[in-house]
Amino acid sequence: MKNRILLSFAAAISLTLGSGAAEARDLWTKAQAKSWYDAQPWLVGSNYTPATAINELEMWQAETFDPATIDKELGWAEKLNMKTMRVFLHNLPWENDAAGFKLRIDQFLTIAAKHKIKPMFVLFDSCWDPNPVAGPQHPPIPGVHNSGWVQAPGAARLADKSQYPKLEGYVKDIVGTFGKDPRVLAWDVWNEPNNGGGGNYVATPNKNALVAGLLDKVFDWAQSVDPVQPLTSGVWTGDHWDQTAKLDAVERIQIARSDVLSFHDYSWPETFLVRARQMLSYGRPVLCTEYMARGNGSTFDGSLPIAKKLNIAMINWGFVDGKTQTRLPWDSWKKPYTYEEPPIWFHEVLRADGKPYRVAETDLITRLAAAPKGVVPVAN
Repeated sequence: MKNRILLSFAAAISLTLGSGAAEARDLWTKAQAKSWYDAQPWLVGSNYTPATAINELEMWQAETFDPATIDKELGWAEKLNMKTMRVFLHNLPWENDAAGFKLRIDQFLTIAAKHKIKPMFVLFDSCWDPNPVAGPQHPPIPGVHNSGWVQAPGAARLADKSQYPKLEGYVKDIVGTFGKDPRVLAWDVWNEPNNGGGGNYVATPNKNALVAGLLDKVFDWAQSVDPVQPLTSGVWTGDHWDQTAKLDAVERIQIARSDVLSFHDYSWPETFLVRARQMLSYGRPVLCTEYMARGNGSTFDGSLPIAKKLNIAMINWGFVDGKTQTRLPWDSWKKPYTYEEPPIWFHEVLRADGKPYRVAETDLITRLAAAPKGVVPVAN
């Protein structure tokens, strides 16, 4: 195992330096995308951060990487018949310790494979704190949703084109190292790239234009190392995803460059169905890579059976309640829940001890995942 990874590191370094680079692959045809998707089970899972990590940095940095908790929690996911997890990476651990970071990714993949879970990795992210700093992370802000999550690459690197070679090296090395690894499901190259950020943070000037200029390059860099897994980036805002003229510059890139399409929806089942059909209109496999915000009308009960009938993969936000505190709603940034808990949890499937927040939800996930593709079994 160690020798295999070291050889992969050497290959990735040669790719990053431009010597012996693999021939860049093209966008998958619709037939190629369909063939890949047909070979997968119905994909259901969660966006995953271990309960002991407040963000991507705390998850992946050597001092706080927690394989014991990851093993325990992915074991709980296996019992629910979950087949995938969407997992956020970050460029800073690579910049500071590329070899160690890749060894930890390999260790994570070994644990996930033990539990029959193939993760989708996210390379960049436009949400929450625009000023990521490596090293020890601050503790959770009491009563606040996702109070420590950080953007990647962050506002400073996004605005400074002299930093782009580092970002290119990160993408080519990580995707080059694991781009033919059968334990990896897919690559989400940028989470909600045209998101302003959220929270109470200062907005990044000219962010959408900067992201639109960089996103195309990120797809190029990932394609250049010829991964066997699909690339995607999910649309998340707007009402007319099937009408190219109504997409912004970022969304046009997301739709045009994704091998398989993906989207986010945190609304009522009726809206989920409309958006799902819009995405299916492109004739490519579709993955919903974020959904389920109970207080916003997005629930397992409402969205999951629709997606199962339409053969859309489903990855909800949040798995185990922990330091991200995403059981708390988005409005906690304006009114922190320090006096009492909200009446219902916003995200998360399990409590910290592994017990379901709602048994009916975990029963539904398990039952739907066990049934053939496209089949929604009748409840007992």
